[in-house]
Amino acid sequence: MRLLCLATIVLFVTAPAFGQSVEQPNRVNLPIADPAFKGKIGETFRDSVPSFPQPLRAPEASPNVLLILLDDVGFGMCSTFGGPVATPHLDQLADNGLKYNRFHTTALCSPTRGALLAGRNHHSVATGVIIEMGTGYPGYTGIIPKSTALVSETLRDNGYATAMFGKWHNTPEPDISPAGPFDRWPTGLGFDYFYGFNQGETHQYYPTIYRNTTWVPQPKSPEAGYHFTADMTDEAIAWTRNIRAANPDKPWFNYFSTSGIHAPHHAPKEWRDKFVGMFDHGWDKQRELTHAKQLEIGIIPKLTKLTPRPESVPSWDSQPADARKVYCRLMENYAAYMAYTDYEVGRLLDSLRTSGELDNTLVMYIVGDNGASAEGGLEGTFSEIASLMGVQLGLQSSIERIDEIGGPSSEPHVPVGWAWAMNAPFQWTKQVASHFGGTRNPMVVHWPSGIKAKGELREQFHHVIDVVPTILEAAGIPEPTSVNGIAQKPIEGVSMMYSFDGGKVEDRRKTQYFEMATNRAIYHDGWVACSKYGLPWETAGRGDGFMTAPWELYNVDDDFSQANDLAKQFPDKLKELQQAFTEQAKLYDVLPLDPRFSERMDPSLRVSGKPVTSWNYFGNNVWLPEPIGPKLYPRAHVVSADLEIPKGGAEGVVTCVGAFSCGWSLYVKDSKPTFRYTFFDIADVTIQGTEELPEGKVNLRTEFVADGTPVGSGKLKMFVNGKAAGEGKVKRSSFRHGLEPFEVGRDSITPIDPAYKDRGTFQFTGTIEKVSFELTP
Repeated sequence: MRLLCLATIVLFVTAPAFGQSVEQPNRVNLPIADPAFKGKIGETFRDSVPSFPQPLRAPEASPNVLLILLDDVGFGMCSTFGGPVATPHLDQLADNGLKYNRFHTTALCSPTRGALLAGRNHHSVATGVIIEMGTGYPGYTGIIPKSTALVSETLRDNGYATAMFGKWHNTPEPDISPAGPFDRWPTGLGFDYFYGFNQGETHQYYPTIYRNTTWVPQPKSPEAGYHFTADMTDEAIAWTRNIRAANPDKPWFNYFSTSGIHAPHHAPKEWRDKFVGMFDHGWDKQRELTHAKQLEIGIIPKLTKLTPRPESVPSWDSQPADARKVYCRLMENYAAYMAYTDYEVGRLLDSLRTSGELDNTLVMYIVGDNGASAEGGLEGTFSEIASLMGVQLGLQSSIERIDEIGGPSSEPHVPVGWAWAMNAPFQWTKQVASHFGGTRNPMVVHWPSGIKAKGELREQFHHVIDVVPTILEAAGIPEPTSVNGIAQKPIEGVSMMYSFDGGKVEDRRKTQYFEMATNRAIYHDGWVACSKYGLPWETAGRGDGFMTAPWELYNVDDDFSQANDLAKQFPDKLKELQQAFTEQAKLYDVLPLDPRFSERMDPSLRVSGKPVTSWNYFGNNVWLPEPIGPKLYPRAHVVSADLEIPKGGAEGVVTCVGAFSCGWSLYVKDSKPTFRYTFFDIADVTIQGTEELPEGKVNLRTEFVADGTPVGSGKLKMFVNGKAAGEGKVKRSSFRHGLEPFEVGRDSITPIDPAYKDRGTFQFTGTIEKVSFELTP
């Protein structure tokens, strides 16, 4: 890259305006400085020569770049790589491009995304875990350093139009707020335009969407056919067309990051219907079928073994009939979501074919930011939000609502067995960075104007950090050494362009470490040493046994699937690689190792100084992401609302947080206050008020006294102008309530209480002067 930098600095061209040599801009120091005035200044304009500044242009023949990233897709899911789900649009792209079968991610969402866009290891960009788990160590804050500028900023500052659609998941959680700061939102990190969601997941029928930095409601309802994946695709198509309409020569960079197929798994019914009965043979048989197909089409080497099922994953044959029925339905829905996602990506690709832009668009299509997810638990779940919060709803909840799976009232996730099956032929799943089931994802590259080869397989070992240097080399843009006056850490990836037309050329990536919540591995010259700790579906209480967890050793040049552990045969090689991991861990801010998972989701870990214990909000129009709002449950607290009730009374939501599946709402209906705590249908509570709110100024108050149980239960009392107005037992509570915001004055997305589901956002019709929240001893 540095040779290219020097070449760019000294290159000269003939300028059309004056027939004189003009030095090309210095592209290693960004942003590029304003051009010097080349005209002549006389006493008046008549004896002067103008020289109007020309717009910044990308290097000649720079391609468009379409970076596609799917979510939670296993290596063995899509038909392109031998899986059971037909993905014709991915097939078509691969048939005219290249398939990579030894491409790797980090095993988790935010870390892969940060590494992908920065071209540096995930700990180097302070994203060792997801942003919701950030802690105060250099490799784990979730705050991407200014010294690791993203490719979006590099391309934008070199003349590209840039946009991002879909899942972002790289803004520090405390910054996802109307107050910002916005410098680490997409629009602060090099993207001209952003349409998508900022956290790890969203409901596909009722998403939390931002346009640039502002929350916007979805354009239509699920009943009218709304699904976020289609919405983001429409936005991406419109953006690329408008860029080209405005400027026929300006290259663009489109980061198209789908929510599919991360949970909650939501697929339109017509897509679910296509897969009925397709998985009745179960997950054990499906792995065998996938492995056989992968061998048949040559996507894996001929001698690749199918790794056995771990003891912790139950066999399909051991499952009772009612469980199998539910598990099949969950898998049918999961497969439908993948097929539907392929269809929507295909719509974007077809729009580029139609406009004639596809041939000179470098498409890098990464099929998953990690392996398939086991976070649904051994039984799967009707609500993966509950699973993430450590609540297992059990098989019965899915049995009772089986016909709702995949629809707007569900938040489903497949059981571990299906996740494991979708990662064939590898061991393990998402989160498990020690094994390829967590880190090896398919990739397809397509660029007819830049790649002669078509339909070929590439087997070089590469990692997500290698994408940025590949894009920069293809665009003829050097790696910047300074951005906004800040010296840059060197890019840690290597370009893959050498492999585009070099099928059997030797790998240029020799070493790569992997680490996620103490699951760790090191690749070096064809060998992998690795250590797995804990189970990915057990997200709490993992303990500190990782320091004594066993290590395994594989020669992955000969053992594609990590099937033959050689640790006992080659102890010296294992020791050598363990030392190499330690060196890499020190070099790239991997330390300190930390096995905690759900425990790190506590927002207080991302707040410095004295913990906040009280919050005040004014007016009828407050909307904040939950982690930015008051942090109440399961702790004792008081909520006090000063209201103005007009003549004839008022109704509506005073304040709330959460969604239809989990959340709480304090509202007024029929002139009386009501408190609702919704908890995944297993501990829902409605406390009806006994006193009417009079006209004029009113104080509505609730007091919650925790009883100290592990489930966060306690007694809640309501008061109207100091007079007792009802009480009841909150059976369970949580410090987080899912995907929807904290609000004052309305319940914007889905109703927390079904009692007002037909009332829209159920805006409060009186005046909210102030709502105070205070933790109590």
